Amino acid sequence: MSDPMRPPAPHRPETTSLRSDSRPRAALRTAVVWDVLQEALDRRVKATGRESLDVLDTGGGSGQFAVLVARLGHRVTVVDPSPNALFALERRAAEAGVADRVRGVQGDAHGLFDVVERGGYDAVLCHGVLEYVDDPAEGVRNAVAALRSEGVLSLLAAGLGGAVLARALAGHFTEARQALTDPAGRWGESDPVPHRFTAGQLTGLVEGAGLEVGAVHGVRVFADLVPGVLVDTEPGALEALLKLEEAAAGLPAFHSVATQLHVLGETRGAKEA
Repeated sequence: MSDPMRPPAPHRPETTSLRSDSRPRAALRTAVVWDVLQEALDRRVKATGRESLDVLDTGGGSGQFAVLVARLGHRVTVVDPSPNALFALERRAAEAGVADRVRGVQGDAHGLFDVVERGGYDAVLCHGVLEYVDDPAEGVRNAVAALRSEGVLSLLAAGLGGAVLARALAGHFTEARQALTDPAGRWGESDPVPHRFTAGQLTGLVEGAGLEVGAVHGVRVFADLVPGVLVDTEPGALEALLKLEEAAAGLPAFHSVATQLHVLGETRGAKEA
């Protein structure tokens, strides 16, 4: 299936930052991922010599990342099973002035190639998807199969350690122990998240799908543990917490307590470029 969206090369802003988000708490939760992703896309631009890349966002929902990627000048296809999310994506893209560079299609990770082409993308985002698919390994393989011979995968999934720590700090010690010992990382029958992962499990899935791991980061190491009132009322606290998150994100010691884990995978061709 060919991508019909081939607009003229747009003006490319130098940077797009989540710190300018009108919802600073949202920026706190995702700034680390965006910084890593933006750097990876910039490297692909330099390697390909093309100003505009083709990017696939699986499970992209209302387009939090897709619109930011489009603002960099790239063409983004968002696949999501929710019609409501795709409607919100269309509205958000229009408000951001990038409607001509964002396309939403209804689908899911299992039937990905019913709606998009194999091997057609320079980058694939798979954020918040693996937690909910029946076969996470298949989900990663499908994402990788959508990449061109030189491409990057941005994988974001729920971390096991962060859930264990959160349940323990809330006084739910039995649930914390259950999550720690459960093969899927669930703390009980009412746990809304079907799967959680360790950094080793996620890197294993990425490598098993044929990619090389470029970087691993812990996301929301502290953000979900710090009382919101402290961040919202203490002068300079938000920026200081952002800097702390950034400093800890790349340190393996903190991966085991992060709420989410981000893995950047690269094809061998992209790694060598």
